[in-house]
Amino acid sequence: MQNTVSVKPDFGNWVSKKFILVPGVLCLVFVGLAFWSAFWAVLAGLFLLVSGYFLLSYYRFSAAGGDVQARIVGLILEHLDWDGHGTALDIGCGNGALTLRLAQAYPAAQVIGIDFWGRNWDYSKLVCERNARIAGVAQRTGFQQASASALPFEDGSFDLAVSNLTFHEVSDTKEKRQVLREALRVLRPGGKFAFQDLFLVEALYGSPDELVSLVKSWGFREVKFVRTCDEPFIPGLLKLPFMVGRIGILYGEK
Repeated sequence: MQNTVSVKPDFGNWVSKKFILVPGVLCLVFVGLAFWSAFWAVLAGLFLLVSGYFLLSYYRFSAAGGDVQARIVGLILEHLDWDGHGTALDIGCGNGALTLRLAQAYPAAQVIGIDFWGRNWDYSKLVCERNARIAGVAQRTGFQQASASALPFEDGSFDLAVSNLTFHEVSDTKEKRQVLREALRVLRPGGKFAFQDLFLVEALYGSPDELVSLVKSWGFREVKFVRTCDEPFIPGLLKLPFMVGRIGILYGEK
């Protein structure tokens, strides 16, 4: 009997391994110096805690540790009220995780993912296309390089627009609310949207109430906001401000 191996799309982990390895190596270095001074022992303990925190976070984000990463992405789909007919845009698709879940959830839809990618990420168009083939949705998905601050599409091109933790990363536009407005520009009247980002960072977006009012002033008839970080499935160690403690979902209809 021939054994078959099930190949799954690789969506990586939001915690980079360097956040585990670098403080771990520093911990070992300072342990070696601890003989000479208690100061180095304290530093060794500190970096051990940092390495341990990120190791545990990596585990909890992974499938083996509860798949918190995938469940957070899934919250975007849970806040969509869409019939699945038409074309959807995933802004900042990364490795295609949200793009492919959209295509799987809405078999009548065409889904386009855009991303700037670049050297700071292990993602690329090739990775997205490979994951799409593995997921069996390559015929209904497409990927292209573009900046979220200047989408290469006409006004009203899409029936649905989504994004996950992208807007705050756009380096060529300081005003992140303008990135949000650009994402909404390509949505047709009656189109739906759901964006997840660091919407609880007031320096970037103002308060959630102010942000909702702002988007409504752009002509959107339905705009709602929910705090992702309040979800009970997210463990407390991941709710710190530098992890997922300041993210929320802005969703609605044009």
